[in-house]
Formats: sequence, structure tokens, C-alpha cells
Amino acid sequence: MKKLNWGIIGLGNIAYNFSKAFNEIQNARLIAIASKENIKLKKFGEKFNIEKKFQFEKYQNLLNCNEVDIVYIALPNSLHKNWILQALKCNKNVLVEKPAVINFVEANEIKNYLVSSNLFFSEAFMYRYHPQIKLVIDIIRKNEIGNLISMKSFYGKNILTKKIFYFFNKKRKIDPKSRLFNRELGGGCILDLGCYTSSFSLLIASLISKVNIDNLKLQNVVRQIGETGVDIESSAELYFQSGFKSKIFSSFKNNLGYSSIIKGDKGKIILNNTWAGGDIILKFKNNSNKIIKRDSNINIYSYQIKEISERILNKKNSLSFPVMSLNETVENIKVVENWLNY
Repeated sequence: MKKLNWGIIGLGNIAYNFSKAFNEIQNARLIAIASKENIKLKKFGEKFNIEKKFQFEKYQNLLNCNEVDIVYIALPNSLHKNWILQALKCNKNVLVEKPAVINFVEANEIKNYLVSSNLFFSEAFMYRYHPQIKLVIDIIRKNEIGNLISMKSFYGKNILTKKIFYFFNKKRKIDPKSRLFNRELGGGCILDLGCYTSSFSLLIASLISKVNIDNLKLQNVVRQIGETGVDIESSAELYFQSGFKSKIFSSFKNNLGYSSIIKGDKGKIILNNTWAGGDIILKFKNNSNKIIKRDSNINIYSYQIKEISERILNKKNSLSFPVMSLNETVENIKVVENWLNY
């Protein structure tokens, strides 16, 4: 079987979990990595059997490598735009970790560049590739829960404290240079986690009618700023032109979980793990329930790598719904930016 050759720029935790997925798929292989940290580069190379000649200390050298077909950019958020454009200029297909960019201006710059390009580009919202989401869409389109009314979506985990003894917690020491807590690097819970909840809201709302982002209203924003100047917890309400509304939550402070609840006039869909897949619970107004079991043992990133590789190998430079389109990337970052600046 022909395989697509992948390279990765930036070797943090997400890149590590992403790389493990290559063991589960047949149409792709990881051949190249790039990092400015020599120790990380060596360990990563040993773990994933990357040839020494494909272990690059400079990002640009990976982009100049003719053997690489597509690059996965897993750098801090503030560096995404520059290296997306550099990759595209080097004729590389691109998958970039979410959020693809940190503001609406950057999103439009990339969109304008791609207008005259046949290269593949996608933002790495891995949940959009999971069979769970396609099944949720099918349930809604079959009108099983009736006309959509509202939804709630959560993505929150406590990374500010740690449990040391029973009910006693200790405050973690925050590294102000960390990508999560550094404003200059695009840190904060809204950009890191809230972008998931807003993107899912846009997806569900689009099943009612085409979303006009200019008519979307953002209200009742609550935001808490941490000691390094970035948001550590926030919520907001999105009101769509169709009448559909969504309440979204993100947090570094509390274990809000990963659930979503989508309500219709006949019942509701409950997802206990929206972002990595799991069981789908249907609760109907006639008091009947249904649980659709989903296998959650497969690496969440494998669906993404497999589908993208298949499309590129077949000379297709775009992905089909419900995968995040370029227009959705632009729309979502506008919502996120408005949320941040509310």
C-alpha cells in the first residue's frame, strides 16, 4: 500500500500522542521530526524510529526535505501562522494543531494565500474525524430528538492544583513561560480548550441552517484571569440567527469534564466524552432511553491521519463534512477572538 510521508514540527505532548497513532494505520508513516531542543529530538527519534538524517534541529530544514509530503505543526499557538505560511511556500500540505491561528486577521491571511494553491490545509480538531460525531449528525438529521433548541458544551480540567492527601489540594507552581500560561504564546483556556466548544457549537448550529457569523451574538461572558494575565476559566452564550443557542465552558481551574448536551423538542443527546469519543446517550421526552456503545480504545488521532492521508494520496486537497473546513476555521477564530475580547 502506498503511504503518505508525514513530518512533525514541535515535539510536545500532543505531538507525542499524535505520533503513537501511526502504529494503527496503514496508509501513512512518520518519517521526519523537527525541534530546537536536542534532547527532545533524540528521545522522540528513538521512540518512533526516526532516521537520524530526518531529525532536524531547524524547522525550515524539515520543510526543505523532499521526502516529506505533509507537515503537522504542533508549535505554540502564536507561532502557527508563520510556519503555516512557510510550509505552504515550500509546497507542503499542512495539518496544524488547533487553534490554527490566534486571531481573525491571521486566519484571513492564510485563507487568501490558499485561494491560489492546490495544497491541502486543515485545522486539527481531531474530534471531527471520530465516528461518534458522524453518528450524532445522523441522529439529528433523522429527527430523532426533534427540532434543535439548545446545547451546552464543556472542556475543563484542573491544571492549577494537585491532590496531595484525600481532600487536600496544593497549588501547582505555574511556569509563566509555558504555552498555556503565556499571553505572548497565545495561552489561556479559551484558545486552548474553548475553541473546541465553539467549533462544536458552529457544527451543530449549521445542521439547522447555514451559519452567518456576522449575525451570531455572543452574550453573558464570564471570564477569570489568572496570575500570568491569561484566562483560566470562562463561559459564554452563543445565539444564532435560527434561534438556536449554545452555552460553552472552558477551564484550567475546574474539572468541568468533556461532555456536551444537545436538546431538541423530542429529547436530547448526551456525550460524556465529546472530544475523544465514547458512548452516545439518547433521552427522550416519553421517558425512554437509548445508549449507543462506542469503542474508545482506538487512538483518537488515527482517524484523522488515516482520512487526511487517503485524501491526499487520491489527489484531493479538501475534506468532506463534518471535518473542519477552511471557512469554519475562519468563522471559529472570529467567535473565539470575540469571546476573548468581550
